[in-house]
Amino acid sequence: MPPIAQEGNCLIYRGSNFLKQRLILACLSGKPVKISQIRSEDETAPGLREYEISLIRLLDKITNGTKIELNPAGTSVMFSPGLLHGGQIHHDCCVQRGIGYFLDALIALGPFCKNPLQCTLRGVTNSKDSPSVDHIKGAALSLLKRFLLVDEGLELKVVRRGVAPLGGGEIIFRCPVRKSLRAIQFQSQGMVKRIRGTVYACKVSPAMANRTVEAAKGCMLKFLPDVYIYTDQNKGKMSGNSPGFGICLIAETTDGVCFAADCCSNTREESDTPSIPEDLGKEVALRLLDEIYRGGCVDSSYQWLAALYIALGQKHVSKFLTGALSNYTVHFLQHLRDFFSITFKLENPEAEDEDEAEDVRGAQKVLMACVGIGYTNINKRVT
Repeated sequence: MPPIAQEGNCLIYRGSNFLKQRLILACLSGKPVKISQIRSEDETAPGLREYEISLIRLLDKITNGTKIELNPAGTSVMFSPGLLHGGQIHHDCCVQRGIGYFLDALIALGPFCKNPLQCTLRGVTNSKDSPSVDHIKGAALSLLKRFLLVDEGLELKVVRRGVAPLGGGEIIFRCPVRKSLRAIQFQSQGMVKRIRGTVYACKVSPAMANRTVEAAKGCMLKFLPDVYIYTDQNKGKMSGNSPGFGICLIAETTDGVCFAADCCSNTREESDTPSIPEDLGKEVALRLLDEIYRGGCVDSSYQWLAALYIALGQKHVSKFLTGALSNYTVHFLQHLRDFFSITFKLENPEAEDEDEAEDVRGAQKVLMACVGIGYTNINKRVT
């Protein structure tokens, strides 16, 4: 949805959709953004949710000079971003959303901070409504490494796990800073060569993890032999505040592309029937196969991140092959046009010979192409 108005360089939007996209792009572009009518028709709980306020607080911590104005009902917010400062940050994430919701913003903004990011986030490490930390470690960080060239200082460490609804997990995320991101041409996804996974179990029987592993492996071994799934059994303080278990699978291709899928057990609030480990294992295997079928050079959850990095890259043509664009990515491209006045050329690649046909197998692919805006990190110290 395009902005309904523009006052000077301030963009004005309506509604609560894609709030995180708008705030991230506001921080990068330096343009203030005003969002009104946020759930104004919701009679039970109008305005910003607690996790959205928690995200705004996190953005305030990594910036210097940000001004935030909220109306008393919380249905309107004016966000005037400051300079991206980075540094050492501790943040307690709202347990209504997983840590992945907050980590997405840090991965997008991290390379453009003044000081290298070193964030300690506490909350729910694995949840259904946002990518798990294992998913991000496999899919998002492998994408970021392509643009950083040298990945020294890039790390995501799980100190302890915490599942929904009470969380109690903790992660440490470190990200180096760069003057600019390189333009890349990445159009070959390669063949899947191995599958790795992690099954975690917190405050439940270790048998749950083993049964999940057997079910997931049973499905994946039909397709390739190199399948290895680790078990992460946690007890006591290291297991967070709630019982639960889940699994994350990552498929790696010969060209270094990573596809990920994750799944976690039901909480008591979500369903009266407990999750069955065998069903969970099969479901995550099918999700991963669906992700591989969709294909492209990036996991579908992070198409938007690839679009952001190539848009902000050097002033050269970048090309990136993805699977069918998700709804989230389509809106992100629209927001990129609003904030940076940049548009992409999107086309369905046609295979000209047999070798190229190998790279466009599976679902219909999309080739994103654009000339980067040459975004430079004005916050980075000159050394």
